[in-house]
Amino acid sequence: MSLPAFSSCTTQPPKKILPHTSQTRLLPNPSRKSVENTHLSFPRKDQLIDQTVLWTSSIARRCRNGHLSEAAAEFARMRIADIEPNYITFITLLSACADFPSENILCFGASIHCYIYKLGINKYNVMLGTAIVDMYSKCSRVDLARQAFDEMTVKNSVSWNSMIDGYMRNGDVEDAIKLFDEMPHRDKVSWTALIGGFVKRGHFEEALERFREMQISGVEPDYVTIIAILTACANLGALGLGIWIHRFALQRNLSKEVRVSNSLIDMYSRCGCVNFAYQEFNKMGKRSRVSWNSMIVGFAINGRAEEALEHFCLMQKEGFEPDGVSFTGALTACSHAGLVEEGLEFYKTMTRIHGISPRIEHFGCMVDLLSRAGRLEDALSVIETMPMKPNEVVLGSLLAACRTHGDVGLAERLMNFLDELEPDTDSNYVLLSNIYAVVGRWEGVGKVRKTMKALGIKKKPGVSAIEIDCSIHEFVAGDKSHVQTESIYSMLEQLSAELMVYGYVSETIVEGFPECD
Repeated sequence: MSLPAFSSCTTQPPKKILPHTSQTRLLPNPSRKSVENTHLSFPRKDQLIDQTVLWTSSIARRCRNGHLSEAAAEFARMRIADIEPNYITFITLLSACADFPSENILCFGASIHCYIYKLGINKYNVMLGTAIVDMYSKCSRVDLARQAFDEMTVKNSVSWNSMIDGYMRNGDVEDAIKLFDEMPHRDKVSWTALIGGFVKRGHFEEALERFREMQISGVEPDYVTIIAILTACANLGALGLGIWIHRFALQRNLSKEVRVSNSLIDMYSRCGCVNFAYQEFNKMGKRSRVSWNSMIVGFAINGRAEEALEHFCLMQKEGFEPDGVSFTGALTACSHAGLVEEGLEFYKTMTRIHGISPRIEHFGCMVDLLSRAGRLEDALSVIETMPMKPNEVVLGSLLAACRTHGDVGLAERLMNFLDELEPDTDSNYVLLSNIYAVVGRWEGVGKVRKTMKALGIKKKPGVSAIEIDCSIHEFVAGDKSHVQTESIYSMLEQLSAELMVYGYVSETIVEGFPECD
């Protein structure tokens, strides 16, 4: 997006009000009368007041349509016409900058901030100050957001919440928690900003812990909080807690919200209770495309391919156009059911009829579909022709098939792609090493080990997790840190003894290599 050129485009807010000289003008040069005004004032004539409203309305219309360059040009014409903006004009422009963050947009937003600073209205207008904080946060300049936040003389809960959300959005979890603890009053939006931030950053257990603290503090959550917690439950597989949250939402009449129902469908599906998900789906009085997608994907990942494809067709009969997520569900269903030709046909339909550009998850489904069918060379061809680099999930599908079919040669050819992955990826290297080990190719095991050592990759220990009484317990092989370690190992010994009585012989698993030093 190109914006009108400005004579100054700093991204640092000035430390003091700048003198009104030609060298410090930030926006297109208006009349001298406009430049000499150092504070906002409403003209006495109703006609002039209407002019400000009309100009602001015109700017807002362009912002709503995503035409920020036109909005900026309109603002420049407004100043040239000697019409003074008010705080609503500034908030409109800053909010548009926050909605379309980029380096160029940041430059424009910072120029608007400087103009506001010169007028001296940002410290005492809480709405305007909050809009500045939000703009910098969403443009990934949380340092400038905090500077603007600290300069605000008057703050409200929205200001605090915007700053917390800004920290979380930019991955600065520690500062978000610190600021949250300093808040004079925490409302449900504050708690939701923190909880939602943990969920977006993948810190699901921390999100659940904060939700418990929210309950203890007596703050009532809203449907946005419920959605965030259900997402955490889905990612952790915490079915017991998810059921409790469902009941909690029912008691507070929050489950009628379509987005809550969609989250419940997703949570139950990912926890393996697809029947519960379908019950929720059937109870919905109004469904969105997300509702259908959640149910289609839920059926697909739980191995109920026929029902997934059936609902893919029903979705279209109900007037919903399938999107990329819909086709991901259909392709996943075909992959799990071994419907190769049907999957290839769905892929063609997606690209040629619906005009959907395939994303990496679609290529991953195609690789998995062909790999499961034993068409390894075709799967490799898909990887080689992808417009983006394959990730570890895509490569993992083909590597697993190589191990199943004993195709060491193809696995070796995949090493070229493994070298291009992120340096902290370990799973596919371990899988490749195990493929070598299964066929006794120990020189290959050593080669993979050397490669991992050169790249600084260490084998990460596998973690198992179970849920008991709405609490998540994690275990690592050989781990003795759990508070009930003695009881756990005692039970394992008892189970092993009983299994041996019935003739069980433990399977010897060949490990490719020990953990790299």
